[in-house]
Amino acid sequence: MTDAPTRPTLTQATGPAHTRIYAYGAARGENAVPNDDLVGPIDSSDEWIRQRTGIVTRVRADAGTTAIDLASDAAAEAVATAGIDPALIDAVIVATVSNPKQTPSVSAIVADRIGANPAAAYDVNAACAGFAYGVAQADALIRAGSAHYAVVVGAEKLSDIVDPTDRSISFLLGDGAGAAVVGPSDFPGIGPTVWGSDGSKADAVGMNHTLVEFRDGTSPWPTLRQEGPTVFRWAVWEMVKVARQAMDEAGVQPSDLAAFVPHQANMRIIDEFAKQLGLPESVVIGRDIETTGNTSAASIPLATHRLLVEHPELSGGLALQIGFGAGLVFGAQVVVLP
Repeated sequence: MTDAPTRPTLTQATGPAHTRIYAYGAARGENAVPNDDLVGPIDSSDEWIRQRTGIVTRVRADAGTTAIDLASDAAAEAVATAGIDPALIDAVIVATVSNPKQTPSVSAIVADRIGANPAAAYDVNAACAGFAYGVAQADALIRAGSAHYAVVVGAEKLSDIVDPTDRSISFLLGDGAGAAVVGPSDFPGIGPTVWGSDGSKADAVGMNHTLVEFRDGTSPWPTLRQEGPTVFRWAVWEMVKVARQAMDEAGVQPSDLAAFVPHQANMRIIDEFAKQLGLPESVVIGRDIETTGNTSAASIPLATHRLLVEHPELSGGLALQIGFGAGLVFGAQVVVLP
């Protein structure tokens, strides 16, 4: 009987025990677009939009500005604020549904623009949960030893995929990008991520046509649509359970939070969320939607960036963040604010 050949033992990478977010960066569309500029094609009013969504105005980018440009600007600010040498960044993750091209990825271009070339780079398509997904992956990559520092970006130019006559979602959407630098930490700075999906509700929000249908002339340019009541009910009732689970797994109570940063989908959803979670008045709630609009994957980091600018005393406190949207997909975690 022949002995089995000996096999060399593989070396597996290991990383630090903990990670944290070092800094945020932000970039918003150049133009403020008030409700009155949008109400004509949807036969609506400023009052109707404010009551239903809490949006007074939203930001939209110039025609020549892309999601790549917004992502690059936000990432560059985050890296500069973190004080990290871009050459040390070895993973760039961009969450987006509005890459102007199917390929190449936004992330590869962003990595080069911020001086992180040849970092590993890939895009995540998880709609409004994309930033939370990216944070989860950056945390795991660093703790596994597959990266040392990572940049996570949520970037959208949703004005490219909006039908101005659509009453279901068009008036909600804005353009922008938010970024975070994630790196090793002496203390736990990113709690366990609670994430998942429900593809049985895939038709509730998403594109109304395919690029192939547009190419073949059988449909107009694909734009975003949603079943508002379906999404609202799911967000309010099901996502509250996810938020509670994220706090439970992080070992914290609502009273331990300094901030709550939900996806900026709709002010009514945000208010109902806070009520259902029983958040004390001491918790500062991100409400960036009022003047930025719904920026999908960018909304959580944009709202967090604004909170830290307006409330620097939140630094070092705990924030519960949760994203949810097309897929349907969701992701939540508790993080220590930089």
